[in-house]
Amino acid sequence: MLETDNYEKFKKDILQLAGIDLNSYKEKQMRRRINTLITKNNVKTYNDYVALIKKDKEKFDQFINFLTINVSEFYRNPDQWKILEGQVFPELIKKFGKNLKIWSAACSTGDEPYSLVMALSRQVPLANIKIIATDIDNQVLDTARIGLYNEKSIASVPDDLKKKYFTKVGSSYQISDEIKKRVEFKKHDLLKDPYPSGCNLIVCRNVVIYFTEEAKDVIYQKFHKALQPGGVLFIGSTEQIMNYRELGFDRHTSFFFEKK
Repeated sequence: MLETDNYEKFKKDILQLAGIDLNSYKEKQMRRRINTLITKNNVKTYNDYVALIKKDKEKFDQFINFLTINVSEFYRNPDQWKILEGQVFPELIKKFGKNLKIWSAACSTGDEPYSLVMALSRQVPLANIKIIATDIDNQVLDTARIGLYNEKSIASVPDDLKKKYFTKVGSSYQISDEIKKRVEFKKHDLLKDPYPSGCNLIVCRNVVIYFTEEAKDVIYQKFHKALQPGGVLFIGSTEQIMNYRELGFDRHTSFFFEKK
């Protein structure tokens, strides 16, 4: 059983060491995840665990990877992607033209931004597509840049796109270079780093639920500022924005919010 010596001090240590403010995350969930990881590493106190990740880069990377929620797949919640393709993309193209500025925030292993490229390629030439994709975790960004996925990850990709843009490599699937080069991956912390500006579409799904209500509001306010008027925020099926009007959004359809 973990000896929980001083979680408050641990939070300060992690802020100093990794630049991650654990106060912005729901404490019960985050503390449970961290305790599990510490126990797996046969460490008995928070202080000892901080000492471990300070001296061992591999353990530090493991901590960052475990801390961030990296559950992703291509075309996650396919019905929402049908709305994106059938309604949102055509409206955005009509408003802003073919060179849309799209940001995939907390992009995890790249499934989402690559899905965005493929979906949009049905309506505009690939040469017109550029996705900014960001995540706090360098390890998942490295995985995203490689672009190699298992069969389960790509299960919801439409068959025509699967045939066109994936090559089977052993039991895995490699996404094509022509899709990969349409995405620019960068490290980014939603809580402290500057946001891109002038976005037409921001996609951030099933991530904000892990933050406190105060942190959520700050993030949604920053998303609003990052969008052009008429731009759209696409959130996850596990999320709700109850105060969207106060934040300056109109509800477009379920999970899509338009900047007033």
